Amino acid sequence: MVEINVFRNVQNPRSLAAGEVLFREGDDGGDLMFAVLEGELILSLGERMVDRLGPGQIVGEMALIDRSARSATATAGVDTKVAPVDRKAFTYLVQEHPTFALMVMEVMAERLRKANQSHA
Repeated sequence: MVEINVFRNVQNPRSLAAGEVLFREGDDGGDLMFAVLEGELILSLGERMVDRLGPGQIVGEMALIDRSARSATATAGVDTKVAPVDRKAFTYLVQEHPTFALMVMEVMAERLRKANQSHA
């Protein structure tokens, strides 16, 4: 999985206790994605775990891009710190660091391929 480490020095990290839900499948997407700084997020669809994300990985990028509902539930597997990334910061990073946009696209492609394989 691709690691995106541009958020390591974020000023406003959010702490989650083990088992705490960051967002739920079907929730309004809002205007935030998150980068995992420490710990682990577990992504699930219904009762099925589909991925584990660690430091340097992102979650919620699809809802930030298309403003749709959350497509999965993200739960802290252990005590976890995440960096919230709003639309303004995301747009800045895409404009100023084109490789960031490519990394986000790579993450989305990996998740789509993984989802397609699980349905095969």
